[in-house]
Amino acid sequence: MLEWILILLAIAAIAAMLGFGRLSGLALSGAKILIIVALVLFLLMALGVIALA
Repeated sequence: MLEWILILLAIAAIAAMLGFGRLSGLALSGAKILIIVALVLFLLMALGVIALA
């Protein structure tokens, strides 16, 4: 999941430099959603609610 977040952030940065505002915003929104999902999963694992083998 971290790989996808980094890819989307790179796409957002490159698109912003080239002037593609909508594409940059879309990639950034996707990265934000994945960051939130990763944080929620991390917190659930840290609290022992779920266990991933």
